[in-house]
Amino acid sequence: MLKENLADLLSFRVVAEARSFTKAAAKLGVSQSALSHAMRALEARLGVRLLARTTRSVAPTEAGERLLRVVSPAFDEIGGELEALGELREKPAGNFRITAGDDAVERILLPALGRILPEHPDIKVELTVEAELVDIVARRYDAGVRLGEQVAKDMIAVPIGPEMRMAVVGSPDYFANRRRPETPDDLTAHDCINLRLPTYGGFYAWEFEKGGRELKVRVEGQLAFNTSKQAIAAAVAGLGLTSTLEGMVADPIAAG
Repeated sequence: MLKENLADLLSFRVVAEARSFTKAAAKLGVSQSALSHAMRALEARLGVRLLARTTRSVAPTEAGERLLRVVSPAFDEIGGELEALGELREKPAGNFRITAGDDAVERILLPALGRILPEHPDIKVELTVEAELVDIVARRYDAGVRLGEQVAKDMIAVPIGPEMRMAVVGSPDYFANRRRPETPDDLTAHDCINLRLPTYGGFYAWEFEKGGRELKVRVEGQLAFNTSKQAIAAAVAGLGLTSTLEGMVADPIAAG
């Protein structure tokens, strides 16, 4: 019913403004008889007469004039918005909300935005930094950036960065009186810094892989954080080992 009313209201507007079924039918690309039938059907559904017809002319009735004052600006506004949407295809613009983790923001998004934003001043970006996995539709995000294995299979995913490996790291001060772990089992003898991720409902299990075989290890330690940055800072301070992306500790490792 809504679809019929919208189509017939547009036809009514054309007829009322043209004051002629012949001219209106030509403009709409339909037959005069089909247009006349559509107008009578619209009047029947609304229960009022919208057009006064004579053998020579057609004009809106008082009810028709009232309806015309409402639908004309509405259709003009819709047409204007459709044209504006068409411009977006040629000129990127609008507000974009993105959820991403610390490392993705610093190493991938900020460098990319540094190139994109100056070239497209009509784009505005809001970045929310969070580690948990969220429903981007329910939270009204336009996109989310996460590690590939964290993305649900029914989501549309596109890689935007290089392959990343996890690394277990500790400071020289920490290893001054301890042997370096050579296997995941060796971690039981170390003070490990845990990372609590809200999505997992507990501490993150450290992930390892060898020969295509995956292994997850639950570690123990005196410290735990909810962001990787603080866990790395604690490891640099000699307070324990942490498992994190290699890229996030490249600078501390290079500095010794």
